[in-house]
Amino acid sequence: MATKAPKDNIDEAQLTVGARKTRAVGLPAVINSLKISMDQMGPVRSAQTLLAVNQVKGFDCMGCAWPEGDKRHTAEFCENGAKAVAEEATRRTVPPSFFAEHSVQDLMTRDDYWLGQQGRLTHPMLLDDGGTHYRAVSWDEANQVIVDELAALDSPDEAVFYTSGRTSNEAAFLYQLMVRGIGTNNLPDCSNMCHESSGSALNETLGVGKGTVSLLDLDTAPLIIIAGQNPGTNHPRMLTSLEKAKKNGGAIVAINPLPEAGLMRFENPQNPMGLLGTRFGGGTALADDFLQIRIGGDQALFRGLGKHLLEREEATGTVFDHDFIAEHTLGLEDYLASLRETSWEEITTASGISKAEITKVGDRMIASPGTIVCWAMGLTQHKHSVSTLRDVVNVLLLQGNVGKPGAGVCPVRGHSNVQGDRTMGIFERMPEAFHDALDKRFHFASPRRHGFDTVAAIRAMRDGKARVFMGMGGNFVRATPDTNVTEQALRNTRLTVQVSTKLNRSHLVTGTRALILPALGRTDRDTQSGGDQRVTVEDSMSAVHASTGRLKPSSSEMRSEIAIVCDLGDRLFAREDSPFRSNAPQLDWKAAQADYRVIRQHISAVVPGFDDFEDRIDKPGGFVLPNGPRDSRTFTTATGMANFTANTLEYPKVPAGRLILQTLRSHDQYNTTIYGKDDRYRGIHNGRRVVFLSPEDIAEAGLDDGDMVHLVSEWSDGVERRAEDFRVVAYSTPKGCAAAYYPETNVLVPLDSTADISGTPTSKSVIIRVERAG
Repeated sequence: MATKAPKDNIDEAQLTVGARKTRAVGLPAVINSLKISMDQMGPVRSAQTLLAVNQVKGFDCMGCAWPEGDKRHTAEFCENGAKAVAEEATRRTVPPSFFAEHSVQDLMTRDDYWLGQQGRLTHPMLLDDGGTHYRAVSWDEANQVIVDELAALDSPDEAVFYTSGRTSNEAAFLYQLMVRGIGTNNLPDCSNMCHESSGSALNETLGVGKGTVSLLDLDTAPLIIIAGQNPGTNHPRMLTSLEKAKKNGGAIVAINPLPEAGLMRFENPQNPMGLLGTRFGGGTALADDFLQIRIGGDQALFRGLGKHLLEREEATGTVFDHDFIAEHTLGLEDYLASLRETSWEEITTASGISKAEITKVGDRMIASPGTIVCWAMGLTQHKHSVSTLRDVVNVLLLQGNVGKPGAGVCPVRGHSNVQGDRTMGIFERMPEAFHDALDKRFHFASPRRHGFDTVAAIRAMRDGKARVFMGMGGNFVRATPDTNVTEQALRNTRLTVQVSTKLNRSHLVTGTRALILPALGRTDRDTQSGGDQRVTVEDSMSAVHASTGRLKPSSSEMRSEIAIVCDLGDRLFAREDSPFRSNAPQLDWKAAQADYRVIRQHISAVVPGFDDFEDRIDKPGGFVLPNGPRDSRTFTTATGMANFTANTLEYPKVPAGRLILQTLRSHDQYNTTIYGKDDRYRGIHNGRRVVFLSPEDIAEAGLDDGDMVHLVSEWSDGVERRAEDFRVVAYSTPKGCAAAYYPETNVLVPLDSTADISGTPTSKSVIIRVERAG
């Protein structure tokens, strides 16, 4: 039987610190996966779900977007995937009686762990104007509240429609259609806060905002550079591909401020030797080189790699791929000039990496017939992130490492369908061609003026320019920067609507009125009037495949995200008294709800690459979307070529007595969801409020390992942002660099501190001072 939800918040007084791990996964991961699964689901439900996750006829994991290979293991999931499944398929529920017992004020005193552990939301709930408790309402009443508030707006741009990355392709497509039918492009999403910098850099340089490699490329790559990414915690199934690459003779270079267990040694639980562990001869050493970079120094490192390749090219004439450069690229000379102008002294100062370490990696690139660069948030959440990623592309272009086997760019997405949602039109600035196709298919005029991204949406709510907020999944309050500002912004609205599976803090920080709409998850059987339905998702490597839930929903009042959108769309556009009937997209919303094949037919007509959508997802593994740089070395950039770029070298300048903080996940965490109290790879148990500092910084601050401190961020607006009562943990990190878990430290990230061009919050570049507590 499943266990009951915890009664109390995490007691940080029970926190203990042990030795960090030097290997990942193995038997401990299996044991922890089974423990959490049994706690949440019990034995029968655990078997029903875990044996179906990521299987051809099963459901796609709601965790990360790492792809599946052609051959599937019986247990095709990782530890954190098992945790995600257990959280969603839990037997625990949050019925109306829960809200009668707990006021909003009471729930505000509970931490993220406690809230998430309570279970699945079961009924539509409304918080009235001036109310202290949510109360159960019918779906009719809930939808009418939304329609009335939207109809009362002076402009459609006073509404904001957020999307979480777990939303299916079908739900996302209908959601953006509904929003554009209302008359706005205010479609912020979680990509704005993670890989927006990747899309900005890659679209400009390669003509596609996605990766250019396949799973086979990664498995067989001669050289893989992993920068600003911790796959052992955030994308554990990637470790299997890295192991294959190693066994195929490839080399791996890890670049990160912290040494992460998942890039040191991998004990693969899919084979007996991996389960036996390193002491019995199992496991695979992964990283051949580890470069412990200063936070924000990655652009300098890749500038150094480019400089070394240039110097060796000038000496030998054999390093650059001259045919590729001549046929497929523009801008080389300006880029080479920027390399010549950048001194090795500046490169080593900015990166914290010696010239010898950089040239060693450069020599690996010169010797390798192909190189892949993988990255995640460590490269995308800085002011200069777009320039950093442009320089990553520059280095790859020098050797023609795009569009050939075992080579290319690999931005690793951290949410299961965040890439698919963007493909479906969840973006505040979709290209004209998408709007034209949408208008032609649905016979209306979609709005062309650009909408709000996530940061702009918070500013609009803060300034009273947006009065309705709707979140399609996610936990907006805890995912976004500058927590106090974000919370006040949401409280300025007339209505907040959260489409959710689990309880979270976004349900407690509300507008004048608030709705919670309980949604089906990936594990749930989705039965509509047309029968059982399936949805689709797109993974990090542009493969689109089906996902079919198996479990009976916890409540008959739960609805699929598609059903929720279709009912709203019908009320907004299709009825005689519909408030947005004058320019309504012409869609039979009820037919779309009854049979999701109808939605996929519309997607096929609007979105390139989805021809014969229905037939192609019948095939095991689905299909792969076209990718010009990968498939044919064609580049749909402004120039029609792959573009070298000359970028100003930037890196954080940290004042004396200050540190630069990166926010990161614990191992018992997925995005804002806290699964447990531990981060066993980093030696943290029974707590989360820790700050990792170098022994040198601890000594210079007059502190001791284990002291309690407050973290205070400093930025140009002069506002003091504080996160209090953190335990100092001495850790291997470059001097001047600190790390702590989010969402607890999101309060320190200034709303207006964003990446140039992409607008991504700079959650990896927070200047702080440390004050002794008490």
